Amino acid sequence: MPNNQPNPQGTRNQPQPIRIGVIGVGNMGQHHARVLSLLKDVELIGISDVNVERGLDTASKYRVRFFENYLDLLSIVDAVCIAVPTRLHHRVGMDCLQAGVHTLIEKPIAASIAEAESLVNVAADNNCILQVGHIERFNPAFQELGKVLKTEEILALEAHRMSPYSQRANDVSVVLDLMIHDIDLLLELAAAPVIQLTASGSRSADSGYLDYVTATLNFANGIVATLTASKVTHRKIRRLAAHCKNSLTEADFLNNEILIHRQTTANYSTDYGQVLYRQDGLIEKVYTSNIEPLHAELEHFVNCVRGGNQPSVGGEQALKALRLASIIEQMALDGKVWHHSQWSYQYLNPPVFTVPSES
Repeated sequence: MPNNQPNPQGTRNQPQPIRIGVIGVGNMGQHHARVLSLLKDVELIGISDVNVERGLDTASKYRVRFFENYLDLLSIVDAVCIAVPTRLHHRVGMDCLQAGVHTLIEKPIAASIAEAESLVNVAADNNCILQVGHIERFNPAFQELGKVLKTEEILALEAHRMSPYSQRANDVSVVLDLMIHDIDLLLELAAAPVIQLTASGSRSADSGYLDYVTATLNFANGIVATLTASKVTHRKIRRLAAHCKNSLTEADFLNNEILIHRQTTANYSTDYGQVLYRQDGLIEKVYTSNIEPLHAELEHFVNCVRGGNQPSVGGEQALKALRLASIIEQMALDGKVWHHSQWSYQYLNPPVFTVPSES
């Protein structure tokens, strides 16, 4: 007679699936649901969205429950991904963390520094993982760029993040929507505090927020960085360049490509000094993986939840990026120059710069 009982010896090492819900299934949340439904050892439990029709449609697509009120989802999940408008990050995130639910919040972490600080504190108080969706950290091109630059002496960094106008994320400025990605990346690469910055920007006639901003940052270790972000450029650009002592390394995040330019000038001459041949430079191409950044990001989140490890882009890192973004935004609005001598630069004790209130 066959034994239909489960075999504990064969299953005891199988991990229990991490139960995850998605709150907000708009432009980004749709992709969270898609990737989570494919991850190993993950169970997508439910979907919540204020748009009932959209929420029901997404829940039906992945054969999970729909929750009109996200609070009803919290008691049956281990973790959530929050992809709601920025102004709601704090309220929804606080509810999830206070319920003891591990949380991934899309960037920026919150609409203000005070809100971000409270999220970081509540996550710590409740022993919850708090990861923030700075997805470019998981872009294969950036991963490889970091490896390349470990052996280089960086002199300057240059980032461009440009997009045509879109209706998405129109509740924040281009600094909090786009530039904050590169702020996070430059803080990681420079690995030093900012001691001076200048910024300027402009807005389209029908926008209440800055749509084009450029900023220059001076780091304590001598690295200079320039950032440009735009919501009004008629071509999508995602590039970061590192000007190094012995090379120029360019990362194209859209095409997942890294090029290293090296100067290898060599002259071949006759006895009379006549140049017969000249080689000016060498271009190396670095091959990267094709993994989807969101897949890598969510896999990292799940591993942190399972293992109890802190994420590579946790609340503290996101808070640093938000503080710097807030200063850049204020400088762009005021047209002033900021120097570190104005106050003791400590990421955990910043001056009071507030994100402009929504109209």
